[in-house]
Amino acid sequence: MTDIAKLKPGLLIVGAGGHGRSVAEAVLMADTYALVGFLDDGAFDEGAQVWGWPVLGAANDFETYKVHATHAIVAIGNNLLRQKICEQLRDSGFALASVVHPKAIVSPRALLGDGVAVMAGAIVGTEAQLGQGVIVNCGSVVDHHARVHNYGHLGVNACMAGGSVLGERAWMQAGSAIGYGVEVPDDQVLMPGTALG
Repeated sequence: MTDIAKLKPGLLIVGAGGHGRSVAEAVLMADTYALVGFLDDGAFDEGAQVWGWPVLGAANDFETYKVHATHAIVAIGNNLLRQKICEQLRDSGFALASVVHPKAIVSPRALLGDGVAVMAGAIVGTEAQLGQGVIVNCGSVVDHHARVHNYGHLGVNACMAGGSVLGERAWMQAGSAIGYGVEVPDDQVLMPGTALG
């Protein structure tokens, strides 16, 4: 007999592109969810797959996918679109899963919201706070007491110093940095290599 308590919750990944595949790799390595498949609006033929997992259909009518999984994560870099889809998933009865790559370092005193993706090589420091739907991409740093508001996005190797704040839907592109206590407003985009001190 199967021990029901040992079964992992089924997980759908919304987005089958590069970020979706990175999240899928983290899911498979962390082994905390059972990957069921992907949803994507891209031009996928019927029967399309990613590494053997099916692309079940478009990212809409989420209620129809409840037979496949209880949990979902939105692996789309566009912050506004990620917010919209997260809200639709929640309204459809899905639990938003957070995924932490096993090669990331996350302080046990950090607070992570629902639907967060922390990728390989990222560091989330002590008492840092990540809101809902946040992306902390490969090699990024959210230092101690830094806060990333809902649907914020740190690109590859972006760096937030201690006590800094990234506003809702704000995006730090690759290699950008904000200094101690600096606050980035909602919806602002920092271009690659930008440094605010």
